[in-house]
Amino acid sequence: MTLGGGVFEVEKATAERDLPTIVSLNPCTDAILAEVAEPAQVLAISHYSHDPSATSMDLAQARRFHAIGGTVEEVLALDPDVVLASNFLTPATRNALDDLGIRVETFDIAPTVEDSLAHVERIGAVSRQPDKAARLASRIASSVAALEKGRGKSVSTVLWQPGGIVPGEATLVGDLMRRSGLASHSKAIGMGQADYLSLETVLADPPDLLLVAGRERSQGHPALAYLSAMRIERFDPSLLYCGGPTIIRAAARLAEVRQ
Repeated sequence: MTLGGGVFEVEKATAERDLPTIVSLNPCTDAILAEVAEPAQVLAISHYSHDPSATSMDLAQARRFHAIGGTVEEVLALDPDVVLASNFLTPATRNALDDLGIRVETFDIAPTVEDSLAHVERIGAVSRQPDKAARLASRIASSVAALEKGRGKSVSTVLWQPGGIVPGEATLVGDLMRRSGLASHSKAIGMGQADYLSLETVLADPPDLLLVAGRERSQGHPALAYLSAMRIERFDPSLLYCGGPTIIRAAARLAEVRQ
């Protein structure tokens, strides 16, 4: 029994050593990687995930991992097998990592739930953790299915983001809003991705529901309180930009607001 147990432990340790080590330079891949990979595989995540104003992860979870700014020197010092980054990784950084023989996997911004699920599957494959990735994907799919199941009458809604802008249709949060039955009022009045929404526009043509994710002066103006037919709810900015496990939290908040 002792011998068998010892062999098992040796095989387990060998398997763990064979798993690739990874550095993530993007807050969206940070959040997925933290759920999918073994902690020992994650050599570092992006510094954005340690920033309360930029993270898409729970801060306590994020701070369990080392964070870096993303310079080639920082990555080289960690000597990872794989680097996860966004498509906005600078050509100079990409070329330097390629020259050093470090595998780089880049990810675009997921505009739909399906695109985000594909990112989860891909990070599961990169980290050699397909089972954990499948479990996360199942949780995401279940949260979205529950959101869609509770969908009722369409509600005219504006999501007022930081900087006073609105999301476009080709965004993940826009996809989740549609699935929840929250119809884009900003689209209905001719606004598109990252267009600035003024207080005057809200007052002149208010939606049924105003989701406020920013803290601009106009977004807390006392005049909004006089629009008695318009309901105002806060929406956490950390739910706006990333997919993966963030979808679960965003879906729960949209379901709560819809009630």
